[in-house]
Amino acid sequence: VQLQASGGGLVQVGGSLRLSCAASGRTFGNDAMGWFRQAPGREREFVATIRWSTGATYYADTVKGRFAISRDKAKTTVHLQMNSLNAEDTAVYYCAINRNVITSTLRSPNQYDYWGQGTQVTVSS
Repeated sequence: VQLQASGGGLVQVGGSLRLSCAASGRTFGNDAMGWFRQAPGREREFVATIRWSTGATYYADTVKGRFAISRDKAKTTVHLQMNSLNAEDTAVYYCAINRNVITSTLRSPNQYDYWGQGTQVTVSS
């Protein structure tokens, strides 16, 4: 399985970015595909995830209402639309696939089996 993330960059506070993650090498079935982020000196944290089969979405409280995750089944791609960005959103963003979806553990990076290379998002004031 290969995950290719793209769409990061430099944006001003209040701006928007759209990240994409294209997956290849497997079918998805009951997988979940999500985004995590890691800022310097901090642990990797959950951002959002989406169940591939149902489209159900889950968000971290810090991004709820500002970020939206979606999937394109035909292109096996997940998007993360990020609006109203602030300095605390600055991090490397990683996409990942969870093959054994359990709702209670969807926010744990340890439950994700495949990871992309990361894309840098920098929000400047």
